[in-house]
Amino acid sequence: MHPRRLVSAGVGNVPAGFPSPSQDYSDNKIDLTQLLIRDELSTFIVRVSGDSMEGAGIFDGDELIVDRSIEPRDGHVVIAVVDGEMTVKRLRVTSTAVILQAENSQYPDITVPELADLVIWGVATRCLHRL
Repeated sequence: MHPRRLVSAGVGNVPAGFPSPSQDYSDNKIDLTQLLIRDELSTFIVRVSGDSMEGAGIFDGDELIVDRSIEPRDGHVVIAVVDGEMTVKRLRVTSTAVILQAENSQYPDITVPELADLVIWGVATRCLHRL
């Protein structure tokens, strides 16, 4: 089992508006593994390269938390391998096709040919990026 990473937090919920002077701050530790990861053995972090998913808030250099135990469904952001090439896209499943949808209008969607080798490697559950 991987060691849990503990972060000294000092805060609970933080409003995005004006701070309340009466806000109680706690000094509890936050377990990031417990908060961000459902299944430790099936979860990986991958770094994104490129800007095809910017419309989904996923930018070049971001890290995605990817859970391989989740059953991929229409609408999920997935790590897909098409004919040996890995990509991150939104999965769209219709009655006639499987489409890997870009979230940037400068990139075409990928309609997966019927005879293509498609593997959905995992489902992205979180995106981590620097502010």
